[in-house]
Amino acid sequence: MYRVASASEYLVITGSGIDDIKIAKKAWVFPGQTYAKFDITPVNYSFDVQAMSAEKLPFILPAVFTIGPRSDDNESLHKYAKLISPLDKQSHHLNELVMGIIEGETRVLAASMTMDEIFKGTKDFKKEVFEKVQWELNQFGLWIYNANVKQLVDVPGHEYFSYLGQKIQQEAANQAKIDVSEAKMKGEIGAKLRDGQTLQNAAKIDAETKIIATQRQGQGKKEEVKVLTEVKVFENQKEAEVAEANAELAMKKAKWAKESQVAEVEANKAVALREAELQKEVEILNALTRTEKLKAEFLSKASVEYETKVQEANWELYKKKKAAEAILYEKEKEADAQKAIAEATLYSRQQVADGELYAKQKEAEGLVALAQAQGTYIRTLLGAFGGNYAALRDYLMITGGMYQEIAKINGEAVKGLQPKISIWTGASGGGEGGDGGLLKEVAGVYKMLPPLFETVHEQTGMLPPTWMGKMNVKES
Repeated sequence: MYRVASASEYLVITGSGIDDIKIAKKAWVFPGQTYAKFDITPVNYSFDVQAMSAEKLPFILPAVFTIGPRSDDNESLHKYAKLISPLDKQSHHLNELVMGIIEGETRVLAASMTMDEIFKGTKDFKKEVFEKVQWELNQFGLWIYNANVKQLVDVPGHEYFSYLGQKIQQEAANQAKIDVSEAKMKGEIGAKLRDGQTLQNAAKIDAETKIIATQRQGQGKKEEVKVLTEVKVFENQKEAEVAEANAELAMKKAKWAKESQVAEVEANKAVALREAELQKEVEILNALTRTEKLKAEFLSKASVEYETKVQEANWELYKKKKAAEAILYEKEKEADAQKAIAEATLYSRQQVADGELYAKQKEAEGLVALAQAQGTYIRTLLGAFGGNYAALRDYLMITGGMYQEIAKINGEAVKGLQPKISIWTGASGGGEGGDGGLLKEVAGVYKMLPPLFETVHEQTGMLPPTWMGKMNVKES
């Protein structure tokens, strides 16, 4: 049967005459072979991944991934055909597989970053999630055609982003009130200062004008003693009023200067007090962040090791299952082949007697021709290598598969080795800070040295140097 796949499909063929599987757009399907079609159209997967930052702050990361098989890579198509194509693209199992990879990588990455690092570096965070998820999907022959990570969303009951926005708005409103008060204070002080200067200058001009007028009247009318006396009295009164106005203006200036200095000192003290409070909050958050980051690192490492072991176990189970199926198929084909051989043996034995003499003659002629050809071939190679026998020897060993056989023998020699692996844990006190906590961490490191030396001695026979300590060796 001749089968042809559509534009977005491939044929996967297995059976007689095919070692593993064969992938093609069109091909002949012979008896003893089976075929199936699989679609390579990408599919959109929408998820709301719930993760937690290094400060133990939960958040929701909405994401949409467009995922499908990589059509330009033959190895990826083989992986997809064997592992994913038997499943429906919209099946629950495939959705769980893709979502599990995305959630796992997102949570591990988020646990190593603070909320500020995730929020401010959204582009870098998306890039790292994309690369880690793509690395995991490669083993299934899948490719991410597009990834859209939306804005972070608060988890119900943990309104971190809402509180952060309210905090920024309140700080801006308070700063605006402070700026308005300072501008109003400067405006009132400037207006009062201008009014005082105007009154002072007006009084001074009036006094000078009156003095000049009085002098001219005294020079022109010496006889008007009464008028001059009244003018003098008037001048004295004006001078007294000017003096009183100057004194009052000086008092007001002193009062305004005092109020201005007090307001400036209060503003400086308020700023310094607020800076001290913010610095205290920053130091507290930094201490909590460092503590949570250490916890998250240990937790993420343990989670990654666990997931890696599970995937390795699943892969080993899959390989063993396929090997068992291949052995069963091989045994069935061997039985069919033996039957055909038995039927052909009778006929071949009848023809052997007739062709034995002729075969011996041709075999002798072939040996002579082969020896002559090999001699000519070796002389040609030796001439091509410039008479270098060592180069000729290496070339013959390479073409003869000698190095492959040596590598195979070395691999079989180390096959089945079971190295001993020892795992120990050191107890350390948690929740204590300062020098006491650091000393306990150092003590924990030294507690791990004896079992480490013992393991090295058991596996390699080596002992630590004498300056580090003496270890009791158990004789076996």
